[in-house]
Amino acid sequence: MIQLTKNQTDRLNARVEAQRAEIIRFMREICAIPSMESQLRDVGERCAKEMRGLGFDEARFDVMGNIVGRIGNGPRHIVFDSHIDTVGIGDRSQWDHDPFEGVVRDGILFARGACDEKGSTPGMIYGMALARDLRLLDPSVWTAWYFGNMEEWCDGIAPNSFVVNDPGIRPDFVVIGEPTRMQVYRGHKGRVEMKITAKGRSAHAASNYLGDNAIYKLLTTIAGIRDLDPQLRSHEFLGKGTITVSDMKVSTVSINAVPDEATIYIDRRVTFGDTLESALAEVQAIIDKSGFPALKLEMLQYDEPSYTGFKMVLDKYFPAWALEESHPLVRAAVATTAAVFGAPAQTGKWNFSTNGAYWAGKANIPSIGFGPGDEVHAHTVIDQVSLDDVVRATSFYAALPALLAE
Repeated sequence: MIQLTKNQTDRLNARVEAQRAEIIRFMREICAIPSMESQLRDVGERCAKEMRGLGFDEARFDVMGNIVGRIGNGPRHIVFDSHIDTVGIGDRSQWDHDPFEGVVRDGILFARGACDEKGSTPGMIYGMALARDLRLLDPSVWTAWYFGNMEEWCDGIAPNSFVVNDPGIRPDFVVIGEPTRMQVYRGHKGRVEMKITAKGRSAHAASNYLGDNAIYKLLTTIAGIRDLDPQLRSHEFLGKGTITVSDMKVSTVSINAVPDEATIYIDRRVTFGDTLESALAEVQAIIDKSGFPALKLEMLQYDEPSYTGFKMVLDKYFPAWALEESHPLVRAAVATTAAVFGAPAQTGKWNFSTNGAYWAGKANIPSIGFGPGDEVHAHTVIDQVSLDDVVRATSFYAALPALLAE
């Protein structure tokens, strides 16, 4: 593995610090642009403007509507992946500040998307430009991509489209910018999303004995799912699988009527040793014992079009994945933290799911995570990130390609 000299890291860190104001300004501006419900165009345009100003070779939208930036035209490909969509803000009254304008307290920016996941975007974009300028990334060897994408409603669909449709390349390495507390993350559990539907017969609630309540048919199955959770297998690194009923929808002609249909939705987190087939079979076994064998178990699909009208239909199965600590990408990432921060970062894993479910889980492309922020603040009214870490992460993204050189 190539090592960076102290002179190289000193120069890099000095350049990053010199651009601190621009990086923070950019961060605050992209947080101020709402990008809920996968509506990326406005924030994508802002990212494209920054990339063009920094001299990227290319900055454009892909067919799905994700923003893509490129530096270099070499045979080796590295993707810096950050999703720039966010969840909604929920109950506005629970925020003590404007969720988009945000507020800075003690060096912490509180704003929607600060943690999940706009916090890595400035560092990735500025880091790629600095890597080129400081010759840490040879454009004749590397093609480096910034991929600002939509992820919140379906993990992995954006990178799947990126690889298959536009530009049709297979990266050698991927860096995912989800929050890692400035550690190097190397995996996470997977997920299966399912639903169970019960059919009943409607009747007036005053004569409920004439009906067949669809909700009641699910009660035994709901209890079985609850009782299954503590029995699920665990893995020494990824941790224990989980299962929970996450939503319920009822069809009824009136609140004064017996429901004729009820559907529960299930979130099943899978670890190593679990498979799609085993996860479905566990739930089917609960149904079979429920006394209501007509209950219908289905795996969910994602088929919503993006804001461009692009549609990719995918089963909502997201595999577990992990790289060993000895993997060259993990070793290079840890060595990068040691070089630019003065001490090697620890490795770890996410508790939630990321685009790594596609990159590493389905496509088997070596992937790691590195980003400012802590996932415990994701989707909360205290969504936050340290601005110092937003700036410092730039050095990591800039230096990593140099330590991956053959």
